[in-house]
Amino acid sequence: MRRSRIISVEVMKSREDVTKLILSTKIQKGITWKSVAEKIGKSKEWTTAACLGQMTMTKEQAEKIVEIFDLPESALSWLQTVSQRGTSGISSDPLLYRLHEVISVYGPTIKELIVEEFGDGIMSAIDFNLTVAREKNEQGDRVSLVLSGKFLPYKDF
Repeated sequence: MRRSRIISVEVMKSREDVTKLILSTKIQKGITWKSVAEKIGKSKEWTTAACLGQMTMTKEQAEKIVEIFDLPESALSWLQTVSQRGTSGISSDPLLYRLHEVISVYGPTIKELIVEEFGDGIMSAIDFNLTVAREKNEQGDRVSLVLSGKFLPYKDF
């Protein structure tokens, strides 16, 4: 009697499953977001957001991510699917909570200064760039966040 060989193929059932596997592999293999970004030719900020499920990848980008993180082929379509962006509620993660706190405290000030400089409108999070960098400081290194979004004025109709 001949025995058939069973091949286990992991099937990704959601974008969240793909993200969990990416994070697990990143930790296990010591992969950095910067190195991934260099391999796909995008910024580390965009690459990280895309790998965390907040951006949609092209087929070529998805193929490289599958290769880098040894993902199953079923991850390809999830990486190219339009994302459910944002989260519901306020994160209890201390770093994310502090960012929320920054917006709570300084949001009205930022809005006033944008309105004064540009007029009534919004800063786009679609036509947008983010830069995260380290600033050396003798009292302890500082985190520098630069948010650059296209100004979109409200229009009369």
